[in-house]
Amino acid sequence: MEFGVVLQTNPPAWRTIQLAKLAEEHGFDYVWTFDSHLLWQEPYVIYSAILAQTHRIVVGPMVTNPATRDWTVTASVFATLNEMYGNRTVCGIGRGDSAVRVTNGKPSTLKEVREATHVIRELANGRAVDYKGSTLRFPWTTSTSLEVWVAAYGPMALKAAGEVGDGFILQLADVDITRWMIQSVKDAAADAGRDPESLSFCIAAPMYIGDDWAHMREQCRWFGGMVGNHVADIVAKYGTASSGGRGAIPEALTDYIKGRQDYDYNEHGRAGNTHTEFVPDEIVDRFCVLGTADDHVAKLQALREVGVTQFAGYLQHDNKEETLRVYGESVIPAIREHVTAKA
Repeated sequence: MEFGVVLQTNPPAWRTIQLAKLAEEHGFDYVWTFDSHLLWQEPYVIYSAILAQTHRIVVGPMVTNPATRDWTVTASVFATLNEMYGNRTVCGIGRGDSAVRVTNGKPSTLKEVREATHVIRELANGRAVDYKGSTLRFPWTTSTSLEVWVAAYGPMALKAAGEVGDGFILQLADVDITRWMIQSVKDAAADAGRDPESLSFCIAAPMYIGDDWAHMREQCRWFGGMVGNHVADIVAKYGTASSGGRGAIPEALTDYIKGRQDYDYNEHGRAGNTHTEFVPDEIVDRFCVLGTADDHVAKLQALREVGVTQFAGYLQHDNKEETLRVYGESVIPAIREHVTAKA
């Protein structure tokens, strides 16, 4: 299993860079950031500084979308970063949430996600692609390599992830839901003639090392509200199992949003979000990874057993450095494959 951290690009930018460097020092493999240009600072500028000040960490958005940037511009950014720093980027993409809703837009269609995934990947890998009636290619890139991972929750989005994604991103760490969704993506990949085991399966959720459960839950309750935005879209489209809806969505994912009302994107992804009171403690515990180092190891082992290949932990709380330290000293070594010098 690989490990990542998910950061917000809150000012000052040096703080984001500092946390990325610390993550690499503690053995993490990936640094992801939100990509919402009005709420936070521009991530791609910060990626360049992170890559310049680290040695092996891979950076990318969790997640970008097809609506807020021209696809060829997105591809150009990744190809440029990879030319400069040696293929150390990954592109997470989805339909769009805060980046489009803050500007009164709507999430992209899955057709657009599929097409954008293809265009960005082909261009960023130095290949020609048809785009708006023309065949395009970057003449200046020769050896860049980029994977595009698709974030999804609903049935059709999971299908798209399996059919076109190099990886799948699921933003919650409930073991039962993860098992169901990974299998759905693998089935879609197999039906499309792809090798399901060739995909990466990334689970992203808040990670908090501690023993004060009441405090940890309050620091991470925002996450249930963020996930609830996507779940509400799914319920609006498919209904729920209890209401006879046509989508086979696990009730554990849909039932908790019944008390959801308004949502303020000015508090999006922030500890203490006042619009997430509807999220019960049970959901916080199931969706996040909380507790002592042993608690984290046990849950991550369970996630690995259902097919997870990367855990990416959100650090939107008041215990960032300590959580990174304990992961580096105790959690990551316990999960990594152990190799002996002498058999």
